[in-house]
Amino acid sequence: MQTGAKSTIELNEEEKPSRRTQRVLPLNEVEVVSPDGRVKFIVGSNPERLNFKVTLDDTIVIEPSALHMIVDGYHLSSGVIFGGLETYNIDETYAWHGAHSTATNLCNGVKMLLTHDLSMTSYILEIRVFNDGIAYRHVVAGEAEDVRVPDEASEFILPAGSTIWFHGLEGHYEAEYAKEEVSNTLSGQWSGPPLTFQLPDNKGYGAITEANLVNYSGMALESDGRRGWVIGLAHRHPINYPYELRYGREEAKRLATPASVNGTVTTPWRVVLVARDLNTLVNCDIVHNLCPQADTRLFPQQVETPWVEPGLAVWDYLDRNYEPREGISPLDLMKRFSQMANEIDAKYHILEGFAYRWSDEEIREFVDYSNALGVRVMFWRHSNQLRTEESREQFFSRLHRLGVSGAKIDFFDHEAKENIDLYEELLRLAAEYELVLNFHGSNKPTGLIRTWPNAMIYEGIRGMESSGLMKRARHETILPFTRYLAGPADYTTMIFTERRRDSTWAHQIACLATFHSPMLTIAAHPQSVLDNPAVEVIKSIQAVWDETIVLPETRIGELTIFARRSGEKWILAVMSAGPAQKIQVPLSFLGEGTYKAVFVHDNMEDDGAVVVENITSERTETLAIELNSGGGFVGLFTK
Repeated sequence: MQTGAKSTIELNEEEKPSRRTQRVLPLNEVEVVSPDGRVKFIVGSNPERLNFKVTLDDTIVIEPSALHMIVDGYHLSSGVIFGGLETYNIDETYAWHGAHSTATNLCNGVKMLLTHDLSMTSYILEIRVFNDGIAYRHVVAGEAEDVRVPDEASEFILPAGSTIWFHGLEGHYEAEYAKEEVSNTLSGQWSGPPLTFQLPDNKGYGAITEANLVNYSGMALESDGRRGWVIGLAHRHPINYPYELRYGREEAKRLATPASVNGTVTTPWRVVLVARDLNTLVNCDIVHNLCPQADTRLFPQQVETPWVEPGLAVWDYLDRNYEPREGISPLDLMKRFSQMANEIDAKYHILEGFAYRWSDEEIREFVDYSNALGVRVMFWRHSNQLRTEESREQFFSRLHRLGVSGAKIDFFDHEAKENIDLYEELLRLAAEYELVLNFHGSNKPTGLIRTWPNAMIYEGIRGMESSGLMKRARHETILPFTRYLAGPADYTTMIFTERRRDSTWAHQIACLATFHSPMLTIAAHPQSVLDNPAVEVIKSIQAVWDETIVLPETRIGELTIFARRSGEKWILAVMSAGPAQKIQVPLSFLGEGTYKAVFVHDNMEDDGAVVVENITSERTETLAIELNSGGGFVGLFTK
């Protein structure tokens, strides 16, 4: 059946035998199929050890992999009694801030009713299958006073010959990506999701991650050395350098104990994105589809609620030496930054901790000045100063009283349940005060921007702050197909100094158009943007888009070609990891008619310069683009 209700035995209560060998009856496979019939999630027929596999047409995406759900030491996935199926489907669209402005949530769902024979624990294995992926979760009902300890060790076994892109946990989520053939991955290697893979023989792509992480510990993946990646909750994650640096080894040891859950245990959704091509992968909506919509009391228009408006942000941190700073007060310097933010059409200005040295009167003066320019102010804060209800109330009420629009909250550095709970508390209270949040030192997002549209951005990435990243061009051509699949990241994009390493100026501008986030922070000093010959093209770049097309010539870690649309305006953004090359790009994504075009090319003699060209273009044309090593190209097309 298209909804997946293929199973065998359902018994009335009076017919159920009491002896275990009589109760644990063979199951037929349970098959849940996507609405278009191409993607399948298949639960195996062995009640002694539940497993699943995922297919795309006739291609295996995930080989038969064991489910391991554990509660209070009981292995609920082994020795189960089948109690029947409930089927449903979802078909909806909603406004979104991301690669496109309308998200599509179309899936078939099944709830498998199961009982663990030894403990007699009843639970639900819930499955949803979309046209571009699958998701499953466990729901173990409980009373409010119940305190239980969940754990998981379910597998995702990839086909032999698959290529994977992953990063370890040494820097938490701020790491460089490795590329390997899956069979070469050593046992014990960890990966922070999403883990992206390409199937052998170019049969498609996938990515493993989680969605709707609430009241639970975060998930990472550990290699078993046999093509399998095993779920590991936060208490099993190896200690990472940022956490040990800021909180110490004793605190890390404390978090190595599995976290308890009160009442019903609902795991986050375990997600596998499935796509024939990179365009489908990048445009996938599954991660946020799996999260509840926002509370209409707090967000009456969901993501379109005016006070969570997306936009570019400026930040005085990475490019401080572009202009002299002597002889000007910090307050006047930040006013100048807000003025420049207005000139490059940025909506947000993020201030570091020095601003707390200002009096309330000075803060109000600065906020009023910035707001008059259409620039909203954000204040930084260390998360360890917001661990109590009282401290959060004091902080957010003060920001609200002074007209500050939100906060950049830093240094979480761990996916322990207590940190996941802290995110929720911060978002809830910030929403009451109509404040937006920018999470730094964070884990990957899990789609909760749908539930909390004020969660504008999660860092969770090795970004421009990392001065030691030498192969930046390669890194930036991997990220759209790895980290960004989980949701927006705060890379702090586009810079024209030596920090760009092996990438050209045109590559950096293209990066700004390729990385989308509701709050898209620019690393460059805003005056360096105003002084750039491509300033008008840069000012045309949006934080979020109406439509995104990833062109087929794109190759992960080598070349990205993105066409982005906002209204009738199109941006074509090309980034190369090298070497120097010439490419042909059809303009068939354009609408009918003639477009005014502004092209930003690599300067073939100078990586620290660009060539700007003004012409007209039509959709029947094919562009010939010459790229330096680590080069880029940006085309702005307007009617």
